[in-house]
Amino acid sequence: MTNPGFAANRDNFCYRHPDRQSFVLCQRCLRTICPECQTQAAVGVICPECLAEQRRDQTPAQKKAQRRWSRGSGSVALSGDKPVVTYAIIGVTAAIYVLQLLVPGLQSLLAFYAGSLYPQLTGGPFEPWRLLTAALVHSSFWHFGLNMLALLMIGRSLEPALGRARFFALYVIGALGGSVAVALIAPNQFVVGASGAIFALFGAFVVVARHLGAEIGGILIVLGINLVIGFIPGMGISWQAHVGGLITGAVIGMIFARTRQQRQRGLQIGLLVAWTVVLVLLLLVPPVLYG
Repeated sequence: MTNPGFAANRDNFCYRHPDRQSFVLCQRCLRTICPECQTQAAVGVICPECLAEQRRDQTPAQKKAQRRWSRGSGSVALSGDKPVVTYAIIGVTAAIYVLQLLVPGLQSLLAFYAGSLYPQLTGGPFEPWRLLTAALVHSSFWHFGLNMLALLMIGRSLEPALGRARFFALYVIGALGGSVAVALIAPNQFVVGASGAIFALFGAFVVVARHLGAEIGGILIVLGINLVIGFIPGMGISWQAHVGGLITGAVIGMIFARTRQQRQRGLQIGLLVAWTVVLVLLLLVPPVLYG
């Protein structure tokens, strides 16, 4: 379902397939293109017309070099229609879960605990990798399965819309945001799971969809239910990670929505780096609060 404002704005749809929504622009002509029309370029993607024009403008030497480098690969360009990053994250997380079953203590080694960031307070080792590796380990098969199912469902829609690099950055920074929230609110908790990163995907999805004028009532209901479940006593769910991931995803979604043009690529990267720095700086607060 879409509202009239969304349908009226043709910039929200592929110029070659007017019924297909997308958030990705051709890096040359800046027109919106759907996954089927995207061809991976050196930076970003280009549309079929720009690809044809690019090939027509090539010199004989460039064509010879292109044939040489593409020989054996079957194609010069890569298709952008599959959520490759989503599948890769699921695959890596599944491999880590299997290793958890085979290697005793792996979950404890990768789980997030705020004390691992402050050896001067705890007397333990400094283990900053836990901020991100917590998203790779899970407490049970159901915990792992439900998180990966949610990632698959939203990733299949969001990754093609944002592009692979943006989607991966969103997932990683979202995982960081979830861990930072735990450190700020519940520093004594040991936390595992990809929920923070997945809530970041939800947060970005809502902001981007709203920016494009799409109807988001259904996703808000699903998001609200999942958020409320985390506050039910005895569930063993870290609502802090959910809230941290959600806020981080909403901020990144706003960055993506406001820096959509190709000429704003540098600004977009700079804002993502700035938000990541803000999250890291927030880790200076827990020693003041709990030291």
